[in-house]
Amino acid sequence: MSEHIQRTLILFKPDAVQRGVVGEILTRFERVGLKIIGTKMIAPDKDHYYKHYEEIGQVITRRGETTFNNVLDMMNQGPVIAMVLEGVEAVELVRKLVGSTEPKSSAPGTIRGDFSHMSYGYGDEKGVGIPNLIHASGDLADAKKEIPHWFSDDELYDYSVVNEKFTR
Repeated sequence: MSEHIQRTLILFKPDAVQRGVVGEILTRFERVGLKIIGTKMIAPDKDHYYKHYEEIGQVITRRGETTFNNVLDMMNQGPVIAMVLEGVEAVELVRKLVGSTEPKSSAPGTIRGDFSHMSYGYGDEKGVGIPNLIHASGDLADAKKEIPHWFSDDELYDYSVVNEKFTR
């Protein structure tokens, strides 16, 4: 496999699942040529989220325990759909499609820019996590830690899709 072919983790957060926009968002990833190689619906416990958001993502370290607790409360509002996507420089491509972590700052045309709008200031004022629809690995190093945290090797599939002729 080429060094440019990457895998990245995305999580459709409870707000995306409950709003019924998962299919519409997923279509954007498929249209650019990314391939789904793993998917499942899951309702993780606090320990699973702690490892994801602090041991890997360092939310407490960077933003404080209050922010972490707000994120945890939001993530526990329902199940998430975890997915691994594969494609040419997939990590950067997915980040570009998703938009800024703060929905208010996300450009129109991005997933967050088109489907969400809340600001950090409003979330902080209300003491809530930001409903920003989706988690996407921040960089390749994070993706390499996050994917095995959410998926075992036997849950990831290697197969060909027709569009690889045009997207790889």
